[in-house]
Parts: sequence; structure tokens; C-alpha cells
Amino acid sequence: MTTVVYPGTFDPITNGHLDLIERAARMFDRVIISIAASPKKQPALELEARVELARDVTAHLDNVEVVGFSGLLTAFLREQGAHIVLRGLRAIADFEYELQLANMNRAQDPNIESVFLTPEVQNSYISSTIVREIASLGGDVSKLVPPRVVESLKAHYNT
Repeated sequence: MTTVVYPGTFDPITNGHLDLIERAARMFDRVIISIAASPKKQPALELEARVELARDVTAHLDNVEVVGFSGLLTAFLREQGAHIVLRGLRAIADFEYELQLANMNRAQDPNIESVFLTPEVQNSYISSTIVREIASLGGDVSKLVPPRVVESLKAHYNT
């Protein structure tokens, strides 16, 4: 069984993330969305909320699991019996950063491979950072995130 791990903070999960997850679910036997606690990034949503949202919006995908984690990604991969990391690329700037991460992961464990997917064009400009900014100012994010996430952001930002 081929397992891929899609790591990130998913603060919040967006239509761009969901696009990649659905496509990965067709390519791999098992997809693990690994949601990082990332306290240094000071996520807007608590880890439990991010995990719950990701589970809600991927419930239609039988081969997708959502797991919260903290620590090194390479250690998490070993725990899960996986050696493939999925990452999304929206622009050239993403590629430079993702290449550095892929090489660092491989330096820690030479068996780790990274697979990169680009989002559908309509999702190529979406980022969690932009979604949080718009939501925090009371803007409409309904075209950027699944409906369940819209509800959660409205509750979080009291808008």
C-alpha cells in the first residue's frame, strides 16, 4: 500500500488544499493529512479545530486520514510507515522553499521522496494566510474555503 503524507498547518484548510487532497486520493492508496501544531507560527485556530475541519471536509474520501502532530516530519513519516511527502506549489517562490524542505527531509532520511502537485487554476492564488486576513476583516471567503470552514471562521472572528 502506497502512503503519502500531506503536512501543513492548514490554518484553515482551503479549497486549494482540498483540491490537492482529492487528487492525491486518486493517486495513492492512503493519504494522511498531518496537521502540525506549529506553536511558533501562532495559528489562529487551535490544533483540534484544524483537525476537525479537515476531517469534516474530507469525510467523502475513504482513503484519507487526518492526524495532528508535533515534532519532526521525518519522525512522523517513520511512525506512519510512509516515505512520500506531498506538497503543493502555487508559484516559483513556493518551489524554492519547497525544494529546500525536500532536500532537508532527504538529508535527515534518504528514503523520503517529495511529490509536488500544482492546484487547479481557480485555486492557485488561495493561501491560508490570505483567507485568515480576509475573514478577520469580515470579508467573504466562501469561494476560497469549504462551507464548514466559512462557518468556523465566522465564529472564530465573530463576524
